[in-house]
Amino acid sequence: MISFKHVSKSYTGTEKAVNDVNFEVEKGEIVIFLGPSGCGKTTLLRMVNRLETISEGSVLINGEDIGNLNEIELRRNIGYVIQSNGLFPNMDIEENVTIVPDLLGWDKKKKHNRYKELMQLIGLDPMEYRKRFPNELSGGQQQRIGVIRALAADPPVMLMDEPFGALDPLIREKIQDEFLQIQREVKKTILFVSHDIDEAIKMADKIVLMRDGEIMQYGTPSDILIHPKNEYVSQFIGRDRAIKHLSLRTIAQLQEEIGLVEIDQSIVDSKQVNIHENLKDTLAMLLNQEADQVIVHDDNDEVQGAITIDRVQRYLHLEMRQKPSQTVEKEKVME
Repeated sequence: MISFKHVSKSYTGTEKAVNDVNFEVEKGEIVIFLGPSGCGKTTLLRMVNRLETISEGSVLINGEDIGNLNEIELRRNIGYVIQSNGLFPNMDIEENVTIVPDLLGWDKKKKHNRYKELMQLIGLDPMEYRKRFPNELSGGQQQRIGVIRALAADPPVMLMDEPFGALDPLIREKIQDEFLQIQREVKKTILFVSHDIDEAIKMADKIVLMRDGEIMQYGTPSDILIHPKNEYVSQFIGRDRAIKHLSLRTIAQLQEEIGLVEIDQSIVDSKQVNIHENLKDTLAMLLNQEADQVIVHDDNDEVQGAITIDRVQRYLHLEMRQKPSQTVEKEKVME
């Protein structure tokens, strides 16, 4: 879908903001460009819609070199979301959402129907908000509008530059969840800039971890957590990489690999959880002494067994001993 072939960007002299970047993005993937400030991730993103020029190499979308395309047409076919949402303050919400369809010459009825469809997708009443202005909305609502504006013309590719970075943690987590739900429905190919390892682990199908304009590692969140390629990657993801990895695994996967334990009827303090709960949150319940065991129910509310700290530790030990090829294969099965 998107190919980066020996892509470099130089601003002055021989110093390169992006240096010889090569990787492929498959259709429908969320690929997150991750790294500290100044590592080149935003520059790399902005080269895709030619807001930054490419000094060397090429970017191809569906096999076509973007350097051969008209800039305006290219940008109208790529959704773009930035941290500050970029809404026009003098336009009402419907006008903001439908600005690209308007530029593309859509008729009034088609634009209005698309506006209603997208507002319903993010849980906001289309008629209640259509004549409001951005300053009448909360920060979280504005960011939702920024996302659906990028989706309005149904572009195959979306670029997102730290879109949730300005939100407080609780709102940010909620919008991340909402966005992932939207992505399950629309299945766009998304390039997403972040400096937050937890956000990347939660949202990415693949992560491009960068330093000084170069790729340090490209792979699934699980593979990067379990098998960091070098000391920089290991330090960036942190000493708690094993715990972070548990957020990618569910009780159902643990049950399949090593099974659950029998419920200890003598334990009074127990919690009930669904089998699809992630293991990081499950372990947190146990470590925070919210419960001495967690009783697991399936989607039919039938009891499957229990989880204990020891069980999670055993599963984690097996996971961390996987070879990289095994990890990648497991990620493909999860898809």
